[in-house]
Amino acid sequence: MRIAVIADIHGNFDALEAVVEDLERTRPDLVVNLGDSLSGPLKPRETADLLMAKDWLTVRGNHDRYLIERPLDQLGASDRAAAEAMAPEHFDWLRSLPFSLRAAEDVMLFHATPGDDNTYLMEQVRGGRSEMRPSTEVAADLAGIEAGLVLCGHSHIARVMELPHGRCVFNPGSVGQPAYDDIAPEPHVMQAESPHARYGLAERGRAGWRFSCIALRYDWHAAAALARARGRADWAHALSTGLALKPH
Repeated sequence: MRIAVIADIHGNFDALEAVVEDLERTRPDLVVNLGDSLSGPLKPRETADLLMAKDWLTVRGNHDRYLIERPLDQLGASDRAAAEAMAPEHFDWLRSLPFSLRAAEDVMLFHATPGDDNTYLMEQVRGGRSEMRPSTEVAADLAGIEAGLVLCGHSHIARVMELPHGRCVFNPGSVGQPAYDDIAPEPHVMQAESPHARYGLAERGRAGWRFSCIALRYDWHAAAALARARGRADWAHALSTGLALKPH
């Protein structure tokens, strides 16, 4: 079984198109989307239309939740930009998305952690940057999850972690936002350090699951120009470099 894993598109339609084109090459049996699909200053409406036309298993991310739970005047700049561009049917689609899904008997997916869509699973923040958490702590957070493979996003960083008893966790990285800065749980940056659109493949083999982290070229300069034209220099810098504009 080969599963294509996408996450954290953040309205970057051009990056998503590059992924969709590459799926014709990799030909997975199943495509899953781990959420945070639309938030951002780029092309949320086009992104929503494309995703709604696909037969992909999709879960809700924290920014998807903000878009359907918070009034417009309480949204952050990226969420507000998406909300102002979306049509009613796009909000309806977001409302239909579950928090988590079982993609197969042994595969579980959610945006961030089993109980919180806004907490890193494999990372901890120290000194303004992220580092891997001990696998024992991650395994404890996954207690009660009956799955040999857990798929998560949220951090925008591609990672694989092996857990005790042969279980593993896979984050494919971000399709459309290669870097950002945040203030919670403390000020920090997450950055892929290159501007590529990313997705992942999980393939079951004789020895268990094996993983590919795929980085694709697309016209990120055009995406950055669009972000800059809409007053988002931080996004423009991240899209063109893979680095966050504001180091902490």
